[in-house]
Amino acid sequence: AAPLDGLTDREHEVLAYLADGASNAEIADTLSISPKTVGRHRENIMAKLNLHSRADLVKYAIRKGIIQA
Repeated sequence: AAPLDGLTDREHEVLAYLADGASNAEIADTLSISPKTVGRHRENIMAKLNLHSRADLVKYAIRKGIIQA
């Protein structure tokens, strides 16, 4: 699949979990990575997409069909 707006597959995966309301710790546990790594992915996602809050991430995910409203 083509990258979504320049996101890596892992960033896309993290975005979906974040937008669905999962905490960094929950995402880290699910993906077998550290919470710090999840935080770094979130920072990268927000920078790449020019988003400034978790609410912006959720709105973006809904617009792109990543999650349902």
